[in-house]
Amino acid sequence: MPLTRGRIGGYDSERLAFGFTMMNDDQEIECQISDAALDELAGTRGTASMARQAQFVALRDAVEQIASDLYDSGPMVRGATIRIFTKHIPKEQS
Repeated sequence: MPLTRGRIGGYDSERLAFGFTMMNDDQEIECQISDAALDELAGTRGTASMARQAQFVALRDAVEQIASDLYDSGPMVRGATIRIFTKHIPKEQS
């Protein structure tokens, strides 16, 4: 079952990742995408941390599709965070 859009969490400078949530019915699923994965998806490198939210918003549909696909691909531990890395970015996207 595909996940649906949740809320934008924001940039985590310690993890170098952007956080957001997705919904599985009424269950909120925490998600993160790494800086490198966002840049890979955008076809850029070295985006400033201040620009990450705008970058996420521009790529939100694609990022959320990847998160939903990861969720559907295997059993998830309840409460686990879906983490998107460069290895999860389809090569035709980059």
